Amino acid sequence: MRRIETVAELEALYGFPGETSLVKELDHIIPEYAAFIEASPFVALASAGPEGLDCSPRGDLAGFVRIHDPRTLLMPDRRGNNRADSLRNIIRDGRVGLLFLVPGSGTTLRVNGEAYVTDDAELCESFTMEGRAARTVTVIEVRSVYFQCARAIHRSELWNPAKHVDPKSLPTPGKILEVTSRAAIDGAAYDAEWPERAKKSMW
Repeated sequence: MRRIETVAELEALYGFPGETSLVKELDHIIPEYAAFIEASPFVALASAGPEGLDCSPRGDLAGFVRIHDPRTLLMPDRRGNNRADSLRNIIRDGRVGLLFLVPGSGTTLRVNGEAYVTDDAELCESFTMEGRAARTVTVIEVRSVYFQCARAIHRSELWNPAKHVDPKSLPTPGKILEVTSRAAIDGAAYDAEWPERAKKSMW
């Protein structure tokens, strides 16, 4: 299979971006971009570290990523599996990319920047949910922000309920763990216990 090895080859195939693809990119958040961040309950967080790349889901109530000022975002970290892959990466290499999704909207918002992690008590407390403060807060210094056109969302029909997959048709997390642990983990027990466990550690 032939590889495309140079940017020149790629440009020969794709051409160059048009004016609208370039003029939308800014180094700060304008009110029009803030509207997407404030409406988004979900963002994919990309980071890089010595072990390679990582892309991690982040979800909370809409607007959970706080706009501190036009060049700074604040994102709380909630309870999870304690792998902390993204946070480990950020501590060692601050470069991050974020992709904000808004249910029902085809437009997504991309933010690239430099980040660091803080456990500042007052800041973490300001993100308290159900009596629990954020464990840490990731501070993102915006370097570029721009919207992504809706083609990918429309092609995938992501928000079309008729296209939603029945979760029962997919392997459960317990089943996957049973396979990957070579039956050291009881998959059925894991699945049965997860809803109550998650309820107690959602925030």
